[in-house]
Formats: sequence, C-alpha cells, structure tokens
Amino acid sequence: MIAMPKYKVAHIRQQEQDLIIFPLEAKFGQMSGSEQDRQLGILGSRANEAGLRGVAVAVWDAGGGRAAFRGPPQCCAYFSCINFKFVMANLNRVISW
Repeated sequence: MIAMPKYKVAHIRQQEQDLIIFPLEAKFGQMSGSEQDRQLGILGSRANEAGLRGVAVAVWDAGGGRAAFRGPPQCCAYFSCINFKFVMANLNRVISW
C-alpha cells in the first residue's frame, strides 16, 4: 500500500478572505521563490480539490518563534502579526491525496 501525503492545515477566514495555511519545514524558506510558488500552487490545488476554499499560504518557522510566509501580498499585514506557534495551535483540517 502506498502512503498518501497528509497535511494538517489551518483553514481560517481573515479580512473577508478564506486562507488555507500550510505549516511547512524551515527548508521551504531556503528554496528559490519560483520553487516556493510551484510547491504552494500544488498544495493549494490539492486543498481546493479536497473541498477547501481559499488562498494557500505557506508558513514556516523562521527561528526565535517568528513565522515566515509565502502567499498573496494582501496577507502580509496579518502574517506579520502572528507567529508559528499560533499557526500550529489553529490547525483544524487534514488533507491528503
């Protein structure tokens, strides 16, 4: 039997927009911007296929409790106010494929 990838995500609504927040490993932050966009596009598509509506955002631990993120520019203010611990505490869905 082949193991299906599973991701715990935080599916939240913020500023009139649904967000699908993927907490990822810190190595995501070391990828090129184009590779981050490619990976995030795949994750977002999979989440939408699983029935979650919204924009995919990648979040990773930037050290010192801070969260780094990759997502739409309009989310910048929101994500500058939260930390990685907050994201982990708000995981509320699991998607797999």
